[in-house]
Amino acid sequence: MLQHADPAQVAGLARFFKTGPGQYGEGDKFLGIKVPVTRAVVKECWRDTGWKNLEECISSEYHEIRLAALLTLVEVFKHAGRRSPNLKQDVIDFYLSHTDRINNWDLVDLSCYPLLGEWLLDKDRTLLYDLARSGKTIWEQRIGIVSTMTFIRHGQLQDTFDIADLLLHHPHDLIHKAVGWLLREAGKRDKEALVAYLNEIPGTSPRMTQGAHHTVMPGLDRASQMPRTMLRYAIEKFPEEERKYYLNK
Repeated sequence: MLQHADPAQVAGLARFFKTGPGQYGEGDKFLGIKVPVTRAVVKECWRDTGWKNLEECISSEYHEIRLAALLTLVEVFKHAGRRSPNLKQDVIDFYLSHTDRINNWDLVDLSCYPLLGEWLLDKDRTLLYDLARSGKTIWEQRIGIVSTMTFIRHGQLQDTFDIADLLLHHPHDLIHKAVGWLLREAGKRDKEALVAYLNEIPGTSPRMTQGAHHTVMPGLDRASQMPRTMLRYAIEKFPEEERKYYLNK
């Protein structure tokens, strides 16, 4: 990875990932390596990378080296196969014990659903609800919703809708975008289900509201309650007239 550092790219990446004072990526450092280059390095090296290497890389001050560690975990997990459940468990344990190092949206989005989403496909998913509801950072909360991408791809949409409810009035724009994105993906699989979700007045199930990032507003459907960015993302694929209808809410 260090051999691919490109100082000419550093300033642009630092701006793109908002590393200035008070921004969500404040203080992060870059080597100037684009994602396709990182993927190429991982493809070449992942089979020879051990836990000690991964620990060193995930702890790096450099964003791209942390990403390389996460993409390596994805490769190890993907190639473990059904005959290696212990290795898969080790990957997941390592991932969950280093969420403090998964500290920007790309690190979350490129790792969580190929790992946690796949791991939980045939398991209890309470972990994702806990992350969304009470994650220590917005990145843990984002992991909670984005991990459901795998479920969507298998036609399982309910967890996306339920976790979206927990984040319906979250204060951060990066969560609005993530929730809207996942709702849009759910709508691609079943538009009627997304429309029903938007038009429904949220319930008061303790599981869905306890510790959630909002107070249910009686009598208002979700489309009327959710932040505009979240709604715009969710209905992006709707015909123009439908989009106008929902945005006017």
